[in-house]
Amino acid sequence: MKFYRIAILLPLLLFAQPALAANDSLLPGDVMNAIGYVAIILALILFLAVMLMLLRTFKVLTRIILKMDGYTEEQIAAEMAPAKKEKKPTGEVWNKLLSLRPLSEEKEILIEHDYDGIQELDNPTPTWFMVLFYGTITFAVGYLLVYHVLGIGQLQYDEYKTEVAQADIAKKEYLSKAANRVDENTVKLVSDPAVLASGQAIFKQTCSPCHGEHGQGVVGPNLTDDYWLHGSKISDLFKTIKYGVAAKGMPTWEKQLSPKQISDVANYIKSIHDTHPAGAKEPQGVKEVDEAASTKLASK
Repeated sequence: MKFYRIAILLPLLLFAQPALAANDSLLPGDVMNAIGYVAIILALILFLAVMLMLLRTFKVLTRIILKMDGYTEEQIAAEMAPAKKEKKPTGEVWNKLLSLRPLSEEKEILIEHDYDGIQELDNPTPTWFMVLFYGTITFAVGYLLVYHVLGIGQLQYDEYKTEVAQADIAKKEYLSKAANRVDENTVKLVSDPAVLASGQAIFKQTCSPCHGEHGQGVVGPNLTDDYWLHGSKISDLFKTIKYGVAAKGMPTWEKQLSPKQISDVANYIKSIHDTHPAGAKEPQGVKEVDEAASTKLASK
């Protein structure tokens, strides 16, 4: 009895040790973890031993009850250990799955005729094969109706066109997002008509009061000649539009226009260079060679 008390109390003490230990315990953390693991293992062993003891107890009680009911030792043994069902041979299971007759029944399924002493067995086609066979026929008929008769599904070429259209939409969405990531360091000089048209519309709405409808200059400088106050490169124009020039009365458009819109305006201003509009303002700033013109000269 003392042994059972010790066996029960020991795991409890080991489990409680980590919880009761103070922060200034002399035992290091690794040792405490090891103690916890040992406690868990001992508890599992104790639990297993208790389950085995209970199982043995149930067996003993069952024998006693059966004996009290008048069972003989042979009957009790039969009740305690019932006979196992005989397993079917592997061959029988295989034959059943394949719808085959066993070898012992070959004589019953022999076909009467023979050829050169060779006879055939009248074995039926396996069920799984017939299900698969008729399933393929059903699938083929359904495919023909859906794709070629009713036109519900898309054939390969139509599916290709649909995927290309979806890819174009995804590309436009990506480019629209990528365009708004441009800044003065990544802006590019382009001649796309759509970009220039967008830049022209924004220019007339926001820039024409100071620079004129055609960039000829009003309060602000002429944007069509070779003279520039803050640089003629596309990056210089983007920076000037984005941050403005407070000392010269040029407002910042960073909060009113998106990066793409600023890029469009800058490209439009580059496109109206050397257009000589009527009533152009006198040159201001330093003369600079246009980068597009310099590129053409270098290519000659």
